[in-house]
Amino acid sequence: MELRELEKQIGYQFQDRSLLELALTHSSFANEHGYRRDNERLEFLGDSVLGFLTAEYLFRKFETQPEGELTRRRANAVCEKTLAGFARELNLGDYIRLGKGEKLSGGANRPSILSDAFESVIAAVYLDGGVQAAKDFVLRFIPEADTGDKPMVDYKTVLQEVVQKNPDEQLHYVLAAEAGPDHDKTFTVEVYLNSNRIGTGVGHSKKKAEQAAAAEALKLMGIRI
Repeated sequence: MELRELEKQIGYQFQDRSLLELALTHSSFANEHGYRRDNERLEFLGDSVLGFLTAEYLFRKFETQPEGELTRRRANAVCEKTLAGFARELNLGDYIRLGKGEKLSGGANRPSILSDAFESVIAAVYLDGGVQAAKDFVLRFIPEADTGDKPMVDYKTVLQEVVQKNPDEQLHYVLAAEAGPDHDKTFTVEVYLNSNRIGTGVGHSKKKAEQAAAAEALKLMGIRI
């Protein structure tokens, strides 16, 4: 797929786009095509950059919490499941270059592959644009990650399950507005039950805005989660 579209999703335009290409090259693709490099070294670097930036964010946000609590929060924020979720928000699976076998077995949606690719992209941004560019990218996600005690709730799934109890009812989400520069866009999404708007949400990605809209709809229905 066109990498320019992915750059818009990332909110960063590469000076050296080959770094982004490498970040999206899985070892299965490299081995199959005789490439000497894949994204594993970038994943190694991205893991460290992500860890540092997340630690700094938590250190500044939770000024009175001890080291052990900060460590726990960081682990929650950068675990495989969380990073794979971030990758899905960027539709990263559509861009990862996989070998035929890996592709056929659903590798583009495998959490381990998605999370590694996300970390590789962080490293690519860091190498191309420096610490501030990487920080701008990472902090689009980490503040909204699960850094507390409760697991993240999939409000869209909960709302869908509620609505499915009546087969005649249909849900759909509509992008109502988007604003801001590519690196810091804000999206407004409305959720409709048939033709009736039942919720509105705002977020820094369409998926986050949809989750917020579903959460508002559930609240208006009197359903507390």
